[in-house]
Amino acid sequence: MEPSVKRTKIINDPADLVPLLQVFNSKLHSQVFDEVSSGWKTQKELEEATGKDVSRSLDVLKQGGLIESRWRMPAPGEAPVLEYRTSYNEVRVNFQCTMKELSEIIMIAFSMDEGLRKLAEQMEKEIEGGNASLVNLSRIFDKSPTFLKGVAKRSRNIVVKGQRLEIVRER
Repeated sequence: MEPSVKRTKIINDPADLVPLLQVFNSKLHSQVFDEVSSGWKTQKELEEATGKDVSRSLDVLKQGGLIESRWRMPAPGEAPVLEYRTSYNEVRVNFQCTMKELSEIIMIAFSMDEGLRKLAEQMEKEIEGGNASLVNLSRIFDKSPTFLKGVAKRSRNIVVKGQRLEIVRER
């Protein structure tokens, strides 16, 4: 077995906590993360270990940048298959924000509020219309840039690029 990954994920923006909090708020996502922490595993191996369909967990972990993948060399006559492992084994958090921003980030990560999904859809329409600046979107939606970044980090269709947002074309 290969040596485990020894990399640290550095978080400099409070909005980057959203995908992490979402992953570790789910028992299945957390279990899949633990499994891939021990080494390279295929989706089939993960499903055997958990007894559940892990495709959504793998998507969430990929979206959060927490896992990496590669093709496993197949036995003769078999097709190659993707395998996964963790990208990081440590985290370093280095940011300062207001308590209000922190409470918003925590709410965004754990909320089941339909309003957040609708806001993300409205943000997508604005971005597609050419209005991708966080400052402009902040004015339009009367929300802080940190709040909007948190919503974007939660969305499967929006990616944060500095102070701009973009629509994800392919995953």
